[in-house]
Amino acid sequence: MTLSRTANSLIIGIGTVIILIFTKQLLIPFVLALLVWFLIRGIKKNGLEKVAFIRKYFPHWLQTSISALIIFGIVGAMVNMLVVNIELLSESLPTYEKNIKHIKELVDANFKIDVAGMVSEFLGDFDFSGILAAVFSSLTEIFGNAFTIVLYTLFLLLEDVMFPNKLKALYKDQSKYDNANTILLKIEKSIGSYLYLKTIISLGTGFLSFIALWAIGVEAPVFWAFLIFLLNYIPTIGSLIATSFPSLFTLLQFGEWGPFFLVLGIVGAIQLVIGNIVEPKAMGNSLNISSLVVILALSIWGVMWGITGMILSVPITVIIVIVCAEFEKTRPIAILLSEKGSLKNFDKDPD
Repeated sequence: MTLSRTANSLIIGIGTVIILIFTKQLLIPFVLALLVWFLIRGIKKNGLEKVAFIRKYFPHWLQTSISALIIFGIVGAMVNMLVVNIELLSESLPTYEKNIKHIKELVDANFKIDVAGMVSEFLGDFDFSGILAAVFSSLTEIFGNAFTIVLYTLFLLLEDVMFPNKLKALYKDQSKYDNANTILLKIEKSIGSYLYLKTIISLGTGFLSFIALWAIGVEAPVFWAFLIFLLNYIPTIGSLIATSFPSLFTLLQFGEWGPFFLVLGIVGAIQLVIGNIVEPKAMGNSLNISSLVVILALSIWGVMWGITGMILSVPITVIIVIVCAEFEKTRPIAILLSEKGSLKNFDKDPD
C-alpha cells in the first residue's frame, strides 16, 4: 500500500511538472493576475480600511476599485518609464562595450600577475548584451501579457463578490461553513500580508537605489531600479544579483573603477540595511521558508518558467507553505518547507 501510494505521488508530481512547463504561457499571466489580486486586497485591507472616513462612507466595491486603480496606475507609469529607459539602454550598450578594452588596460596596470590575463579573457568574452537581452525578453513577455493579466484580475475581482454565496451553497451546515470560511480568511490574510509588505519594501529598495544611481550618473536608472525591485522578491541571491548588474554596467559606462565601487557600495549598503534590519522588523516571520527550499525553488521554477519563474519562485513557495499549513493532511509538507519547523505565524486567527 505504501509503495503504491509513493508511486502514485511520484506520477502526480511528474505530471504536474509537465503540465506547468507546457502550459506556462497560460499559467504565468494567471499567477501574475492572482498576485495583483492579492495586492489589491492588501491595499484595501491594510490601507483604505484603516482610514475611518473611507471605511464608513465608501462601499466595498468602491474601495476595491480605488485599490485596483492605484495598482494599475503605478504599473502603467512604471511601464512607460521603463520603455524609454530600455530603448536608451539598448542604443547605448554597443558604445559602452567599447570600454572593455580600457577596462583590460586598467586590470593590467593594477595586477602584475597572471590573474590579469584571466580577467582580461573573461571580460573579452563577456556578453553583457546577451545577458540583458534575456532580461529584456522576460520583461517584454510580462508586458506583452498585460491585457491578459488585467482581464484575469478583473474576473478575479468579480468572482470575489460572488464567492461567499457559492461557499454558503457548498456548505449547508453552518459550522462547516464557518470552518471553511475561517481557513480561507487565514490563507488570504497570510498571503496578502506577505505580498503587500514585500512589495512595499521592494518599492522602497528600488526607490532608494534609483536616487543613488541617478545621483552617480548611471544611464537608465529607472530600469535598474525596476530590476532591483523585481529581484528583491528573491531572498539573498536576488539582492546580490540586483547589486551586481548596475555595478557591472557602471564599469562599462564609465570605464573606471571609482563609479563601479561607488554603486557597489551604496546599492549594496541599501540592500544590506533593508534586508537585514528593515525587512525582518516589518515582516516578522512572514517568510517562514528554509534557505535550502528557497534555492531549490529558484532552480526548479527557473528551469520551468525562466527568469519570470525565478522572480515568482518565492511568492509561489510562500503561498504553497501557507496553504499546506491550513490542512491537517498537508501540514507535514509545510513543516518540511518551513525554516525552523514552526508554523506559529500561520496559526493565528484572522481579524
